Amino acid sequence: MAKTELKTASGLAFERKLDPSDGLLSAGRWDDRKHGHRWPAVAVREKSVRGTISNRLADKDQNNPAKLDASIQNPNLQTVDVATLPNDADTLRVRFTLRVLGGAGAPSACNNADYQDKLQSTVRQYVEQIGFAELARRYAYNLANGRVLWRNRVGAEQVEVQIRQLQAGEAGQTWTFDAQAFSLRHFDAPADALDRLNALAKVIEQGLAGRDYVLLDVVIYARVGDGQEVYPSQELILDKGDKKGQKSKTLYKVGETAGLHSQKIGNALRTIDTWYPNEAGAALGPIAVEPYGSVTSQGKAYRQPKDKVDFYNLLDNWVLKDRAPEIGNQHYVMATLIRGGVFGESDKE
Repeated sequence: MAKTELKTASGLAFERKLDPSDGLLSAGRWDDRKHGHRWPAVAVREKSVRGTISNRLADKDQNNPAKLDASIQNPNLQTVDVATLPNDADTLRVRFTLRVLGGAGAPSACNNADYQDKLQSTVRQYVEQIGFAELARRYAYNLANGRVLWRNRVGAEQVEVQIRQLQAGEAGQTWTFDAQAFSLRHFDAPADALDRLNALAKVIEQGLAGRDYVLLDVVIYARVGDGQEVYPSQELILDKGDKKGQKSKTLYKVGETAGLHSQKIGNALRTIDTWYPNEAGAALGPIAVEPYGSVTSQGKAYRQPKDKVDFYNLLDNWVLKDRAPEIGNQHYVMATLIRGGVFGESDKE
């Protein structure tokens, strides 16, 4: 009897294994960080402003001063959400929790038993021969460097990251890092923080391997200055309707507390892909782990299917054809499975 050719499952999904909560923003004084849990929440409020015309003119209007003058006389009225520190607070506090789950590579849904067996055999081979140490170290590094602050990290005078491992609701191991001593461009840790970073990475590795329950409590302090603006996540409003004067920017809040989306935190944590092709040699640094290496701020995908370095080509060659990619791309494939998503074979031509 002829052996049936193994094919990718049409229904294939994975749950994320790095599971952050939303980040909640509060404000206080840098010298009072030990009482940070008592700090008041950062509130979101509305502000109405009159903007000026600053968009690029159409070619036909470039030499029409009268039209430009007329446009300037029309007020560009906007209502936007803003979030700022109080005038007597110089430090932003962001707190979230992070669960690290085992079972990476085990699909939450798969409609092809043979494919699932081969996939899990491939994952076991990776775990036994390579392990999660490198991925865990990079995830730990992105906690230590405060990348999850995004724009709030830019221009901060000081940034401190405090991490506690919670067990039965109580703090176990704790680590403190000076985030600004860690680069956002590479994963070389400062010598004086190496032992602490390795200890944190070991805990994350144990969680990914399913050998321990791992829940981390992460608190980040950023000293930005009294009364300065801070930056929660911005909401995507799909149906804006046709109301004139509707709010043009809506910020995310949990109850009455400004917040960071858990997805935004997750994106920062998985910004570990330095294995993508970079023929131009641009000093981009790590990018977020995505199936096509997409960087939305640049409108560019760094892992093109035509180059056979995207997630789907690498996974299919590894699982279906026993062609293991180089070590870096093995890390990338596993990191994509840890990211989670729906990866089944499309039935569309």
